[in-house]
Amino acid sequence: MKRGTWGDDPEELFALSTNGVIRTATLLRHGVAGGTIAGRCRKGGPWQRVLPGVVALHNGPLSVLQRNTAALLYGGDSALISGHAALGIHGYTNSATKSEVLLLIPHTQHRRNFSFVAVERSWRIPEPIIKGTLRIAPVDRCLLDAARRMSQLDPCRALLASGIQRGDVTVDDLAHELRAGSCRGSAVPRTVVRELSHDAHSVAEIAAQKLYATSGLPPMAHNVDVETDDGTWIARPDGWLDSVAVAWEIDSLKYHFSPKAHETTLVRRAAMQRNGIIVVSHLPRQIRDNPAAVLADLEAAYHQGTQRPRPPVRSRAD
Repeated sequence: MKRGTWGDDPEELFALSTNGVIRTATLLRHGVAGGTIAGRCRKGGPWQRVLPGVVALHNGPLSVLQRNTAALLYGGDSALISGHAALGIHGYTNSATKSEVLLLIPHTQHRRNFSFVAVERSWRIPEPIIKGTLRIAPVDRCLLDAARRMSQLDPCRALLASGIQRGDVTVDDLAHELRAGSCRGSAVPRTVVRELSHDAHSVAEIAAQKLYATSGLPPMAHNVDVETDDGTWIARPDGWLDSVAVAWEIDSLKYHFSPKAHETTLVRRAAMQRNGIIVVSHLPRQIRDNPAAVLADLEAAYHQGTQRPRPPVRSRAD
């Protein structure tokens, strides 16, 4: 594109951009004068400066895609997106609403935090995952990078548990990434990963385990497979009192009550009851708002179990 001719073909100029966002250096290299760029980016002009050295070829609000694109252009060819911004691209809907874009750059480079971009220099730049025109970190890195910026336990529990619930990561994946990463901001996620390592796969189950520990009832196993005495698998309840064959189910609406998952829950519960297992079920809000009633239900189920012959079922050995 010759100097002074770019205005004859705006589409050609847009084609040089990525999602309507372009580096100033690219504009200069293709014949757009510095004064022209400055003029078109003034208030009321047709373009806008988004970040240092990065211009959007329109003057309206930026889309999420354009914000992420601008961050990568600002960071350079080795940069990639992590944290909540990348989790939103991975499909985590709660993270998609966050405004900050966390940008990872190699430790040898220098960029400053600017506007909506938070920059982290790292010795450990992971192999990027390519999503369209964007370079993002793997899910385990994104989860821990976001978690290190959290100061409260419950949101951190919800975030890390969501990764496990989706099947994107295991507790071991999170523990490995936590060990390998920066110690800065790691206190809260370390606490949560320790909790999750006890086989609690949702925030609701963690709260349930904490409540049960106050009950005075015999120790409860969590997320164990239950089978008949001849080895036929029955179910994997959230909690299991083996001595009296009592199962505890935490019916999280978010994780379990899609139509298909709801049907699976009913089938599993019927299988347990058909084999003589006493099933107690609660919603997460009952555990949070009425813990005394939950404990009373568990105590009643335990005493009911002691009053009837124990059915021929057992927890499956590892």
